[in-house]
Amino acid sequence: MDLPTFWFCVIALLWLGYLFLEGFDFGVGMLLPILGRKDVERRVLINTIGPVWDGNEVWLIVAGGAMFAAFPGWYASLFSTAYLPLLLLLVALIGRGVAFEYRGKVDTDRWRRNWDRVIVAASWISPLVVGLVLSANVFGLPLDQHGDRVGAWWTIFSVPSIVGALAVCGFSLLHGAVFLALKTEGEIRERARRFALRMGVPLLLPVIALLFIAQLSEGSTWTWVPLVIALVSALAGLARLYRWRDGQAFALQGIALAAVVVTLFGALWPNVIPSTLDAAWSLPIAETASSPYTLTVITWVAAFGTPAVLIYQGWTYWVFRKRIGTKHIPPIHAPS
Repeated sequence: MDLPTFWFCVIALLWLGYLFLEGFDFGVGMLLPILGRKDVERRVLINTIGPVWDGNEVWLIVAGGAMFAAFPGWYASLFSTAYLPLLLLLVALIGRGVAFEYRGKVDTDRWRRNWDRVIVAASWISPLVVGLVLSANVFGLPLDQHGDRVGAWWTIFSVPSIVGALAVCGFSLLHGAVFLALKTEGEIRERARRFALRMGVPLLLPVIALLFIAQLSEGSTWTWVPLVIALVSALAGLARLYRWRDGQAFALQGIALAAVVVTLFGALWPNVIPSTLDAAWSLPIAETASSPYTLTVITWVAAFGTPAVLIYQGWTYWVFRKRIGTKHIPPIHAPS
């Protein structure tokens, strides 16, 4: 495997890590008013992701940075074409982070409700934008022979990209519910489990539609394999959740997501962005990659830096692995 192909696979892996880790904390934010009926219950929901949400966002930064370093042509064409949606994503992520930090600074219901609205809105906007941009990348953008966008910014919207936005949003909702079933106890756990079992199949429908659109329009014979694995794993996860096997259900959701990413990036191969105007104007992996020297340097940097990041993040999840419930939430103390 040459270095451009290797880094194409690495970037796919980074997006997988981001969608898996940030997906469930987006889901928790989206479920805040649905599963958290009282303030103490909403505090439980927020505390399940409190130690990890900011670390999860690092995967987005690394994915974007890897695209910039390994495939500057890919980065330039995608980020310039999707400039406004990505700006909206950035504002949503900033607002979400501020809301997590400021929610408990003033002990009034109105203050907390306002910041809860920010969390919920940003948690819905973020997966919609991520799904929109990634799906548009897979199915193609209106690029000319120079890799520049032709037309207005809203040309990023198409039936496949909208389906992709709904797919990431639906998966995040389901993923967040399964995560809460794994991380909480008592009534909140039961609500999360009931929500996942009741809404699981409807939430997976956009994902299924996205997979078949990708397979029938761009896929190869071998990409049927991850497609089937994705469907079987997702349904098996719901079956294990029904049996109260929360950890197994969460792991199976991860396998399903991995298979979805393999299917989509397999359909994208051998391009990094197809052109919807002329197939000859698509951006292939080899021609958009950085120089061999640059790829070699970032490979060595990744070889030393990645294990440290993974160990630290894994340790964080291990330390905060226990379930929490309302009994673990202390009363709010007004500032003196």
